[in-house]
Amino acid sequence: MHKKIGILGGMSPESTIAYYEHITRTYTERSGDYGYPEIIIYSVSFQPYVDWPQQERWDLVAQGLGEAAQTLEAAGADFIVMATNTMHLVFEEIQARVQVPMLSLLDAVGEAILAGGMRRVGLLGTQYTMEKTFYQDALDRRGITVLVPDAKDRQYVNAVIYDELVAGQIRDESRAGLIAVISRLAERGAQGVILGCTEIPMLVSEADAGMPLFDTTAIHAEAALRYAVGR
Repeated sequence: MHKKIGILGGMSPESTIAYYEHITRTYTERSGDYGYPEIIIYSVSFQPYVDWPQQERWDLVAQGLGEAAQTLEAAGADFIVMATNTMHLVFEEIQARVQVPMLSLLDAVGEAILAGGMRRVGLLGTQYTMEKTFYQDALDRRGITVLVPDAKDRQYVNAVIYDELVAGQIRDESRAGLIAVISRLAERGAQGVILGCTEIPMLVSEADAGMPLFDTTAIHAEAALRYAVGR
């Protein structure tokens, strides 16, 4: 019997869809049947999770997502994944509110980077993800150095995420812009780049960038699938 997956999503809807699709379609591709794990999705209203970080009210973020995680637990989820990078800033506070385990995206990404033989990587994401240190701190404990873009590039990446990708908008000019940011990280010694926003893989691929990219959506969703089926 597979474990029942709880997805804490809605930040944005695009990433939640990607998690669901990866888990269900990958299972079927591998097994040849439709016996994928049961999935419970709690999709929050995104607006508060745009507003509260802007106000530096991470306490409200933790409270809101903690309550959502409790709802997933009460609904029967055996474990929980948050379909978002930025909100892992309050991962520990949310985990403390539930009895079931939560699978950390940061742990899964760190394992993937080490498996790729890398110790120095770039990071793209929202301004919170790039400018707060939760990513750097988590990966530093694994001996991985994280490089972030300069201030101008951070603002650009953040705008592409919030003004375009969370609304499902894909623009060729923005793809070129992100590739330029990735190239500048490579010039600073990045061996690969973390796509540290669950929407960025909609826009940029390894073929575009010409270097290894770590798709955090696929990595985390894969970790959830493997945990659910006991592999």
